[in-house]
Amino acid sequence: MSESTVEGMAPLEPSVLEPLDASGRKQWVGRDLLQKKGGLVGLGILVVIVLFVVVGPMVYHTDQVSTNLTQSNLRPSGAHLLGTDPVGYDVLGRLMYGGRTSLEVGIGAAALATLVGATWGLVAGFVGGKVDAVMMRVVDAMLALPGLLVLIFIAALYPPSVLSIILILAAFAWLLPARLLRGETLTLKVREYVEAARMMGARRTRVMARHILPNTTGIIVVNVTFAVADAILALAGLSFLGLGLQAPTTDWGGMLSDGVSYINAGRWWLIYPAGLAIVLVVVALNLVGEALREALSGR
Repeated sequence: MSESTVEGMAPLEPSVLEPLDASGRKQWVGRDLLQKKGGLVGLGILVVIVLFVVVGPMVYHTDQVSTNLTQSNLRPSGAHLLGTDPVGYDVLGRLMYGGRTSLEVGIGAAALATLVGATWGLVAGFVGGKVDAVMMRVVDAMLALPGLLVLIFIAALYPPSVLSIILILAAFAWLLPARLLRGETLTLKVREYVEAARMMGARRTRVMARHILPNTTGIIVVNVTFAVADAILALAGLSFLGLGLQAPTTDWGGMLSDGVSYINAGRWWLIYPAGLAIVLVVVALNLVGEALREALSGR
């Protein structure tokens, strides 16, 4: 960018007018992430889980729609590697389809919540004044509500589906990214390159989209990893309470809920696989999120 001058001011250096090198920072963060054992382990687990739920059903074919009571509660064998459940569904195949649903809901809720929250926080922090005060009071008021009880109440009112569960979970999950982005925007908007762009007549929307938003991607990505884990746990909680998806659709929380009643019957294959899957994916997402946080903070 060529040097620019403002009447009565000394020429501004190009480095002042340029925003932070987002692409260079992304490469550095990616390289730092690969050097962290926790991040690598988490990333490896996530890759395996994604392959399991996406590619698995193409290799291991099972009927997850029609019930077969003659094949109910069979122990693990060559025909059914993880046995069958009380209505005859193959548990391994169920685990694959349930995992796909859990990831769809987790990613969908996290993406929607981050989109709404980031936009809300960006506008509130950049505009400031009364607009910021009103917008953040809305956030504070919603944070004061007992989130779990409200989620249970809403889930009980509407027929459960993948879309409705995503909307219900995102309805409260956007509050945290809104606060995070608002705080980061307050810090970034007083930087020299932002002030220079505003003095040169750049519109507010351009300043936010070109100079502020690209420099918040790190915080957004870290938040998404934790938000996906939170959404998967919330879905499991709703399913465990009987407010989740209805058969034949299932998720890991629903499988765990259905299997708990057989805990004293020795049918471990109805409980442990789904529970272990939830633990693995949540731990993996937290490992990746923590590694990204450390990489961004330069530790």
